[in-house]
Amino acid sequence: MNNTELPTAEGTTNTGPPWLLKATMLSVMLFPPYMVLAPVGASGSVPQILALGLFGLWAASSVLALHDPVIFRHPGRAAVLLLLLASCLSYAHLFAGLSGASTVEGRAAADRWMLLIFAAAGIAFVTTESVRNLKDAMAVVRSVLAGGAACCIVAIIQFTTHTNPMEWFKVLMVGFSENGDFDAFQARGALLRVAGTTLHPIELGVVTAMLLPLAVWRALYDTKGRKKFHWIAVGLFVLANTMTVSRSGLLSLVIAVVVTVPFLPKLAKQWAAVIVPTGAAALFVGVPGLISTLFNSATAGTSDASITYRTEDYPLALRLVEERPWLGTGPGTWIPTQALDIFDNEYLLVAVTMGVIGLIALIAYLVVPPLAALAAARNAVGTELKLLAASSAAAGLIATVASGTFDSMSFPVFALICPFFIGLSGATWLMVRNQQDPARNTVPLWAEPGKVPWG
Repeated sequence: MNNTELPTAEGTTNTGPPWLLKATMLSVMLFPPYMVLAPVGASGSVPQILALGLFGLWAASSVLALHDPVIFRHPGRAAVLLLLLASCLSYAHLFAGLSGASTVEGRAAADRWMLLIFAAAGIAFVTTESVRNLKDAMAVVRSVLAGGAACCIVAIIQFTTHTNPMEWFKVLMVGFSENGDFDAFQARGALLRVAGTTLHPIELGVVTAMLLPLAVWRALYDTKGRKKFHWIAVGLFVLANTMTVSRSGLLSLVIAVVVTVPFLPKLAKQWAAVIVPTGAAALFVGVPGLISTLFNSATAGTSDASITYRTEDYPLALRLVEERPWLGTGPGTWIPTQALDIFDNEYLLVAVTMGVIGLIALIAYLVVPPLAALAAARNAVGTELKLLAASSAAAGLIATVASGTFDSMSFPVFALICPFFIGLSGATWLMVRNQQDPARNTVPLWAEPGKVPWG
């Protein structure tokens, strides 16, 4: 066992991440989140059902003492538990009739929020506890990136042909129905921005930037498959991000580069110094109208309705928070009757629906894991572990910043990708701690030799 690997019980072998985790993360960007099982409703998408299954198996194995989750504690897990606690308090406050929003619609929306948070917790907890070493990390990253690459290919087809291949894919999803009206295309300036398999171009722009550093890590260190295909995947994420024509996506891309480049191996840093500016220039030249559209949207100021909608949210949010400051109206209960009342800012939305307590929990959920991953990257021994931790940190920081530009947790792909990086940050944090002091780790007890109880 190398000094990055967490120990297993004597006489057992680590079989890597369970198949259910890999299937869940593959499905997050492969299956459209708006296709749901009708009896389940809005929470019935393929990835959310799988993620809820992960949480159920993890919780059952913990209660039955089939494994010990305590030994996998890390800062990010504490943040997840804090958000779970705040959500439960606000949920109970709603159902006790103390929030003023206890309507049929409000209670149903709160149920959806709670299911989403438990699904996210399942992904975060199982990722940390099943990724014991760099080999495990690579196994689950392959699944995540496979789904992401498929989404990027869909986005490129949408952008270049103005047709949506997901219309054909939906026919194959027997038993599923479309939840609400969805349009993969939105006009912005001279271009038609696309969403891929996600709900919105902003969501696609943010999640592709979150996955980009992981794609680079895999391209550098994956010994399976052909290297050229790994680097093609990197290009797919960059290209799809650009095709969203999204300010949030572009900002996220900058964060990804700024955070991860310092942790690249020396030769890769030299290549990055050439490829990043060259690639940016090639994109702007190769996509007609991209420069003018991005420039106009970035400099529009108050003449851009998408900007004024966001700035006009603050007075309404402040008034609603003053009415119910501590636990809000109930998680997920803000159902605007007109587009102008949509909070394009997750922090404002949670402050209204879950109060100050919920806002503090959300900030911890988004901020603590990337800071822990950055600390792990700075202290890790070996460039592969350093870059993996830095990739987790970059994704978390992107999520933190982007949540101020759109109501991020209302978008299922983002909401289920984010906890994966929380779990990965915890895994890298524990691996680095093991490097520093292997004796601090205790031996986990599995239900069966060589197996984990979730898959």
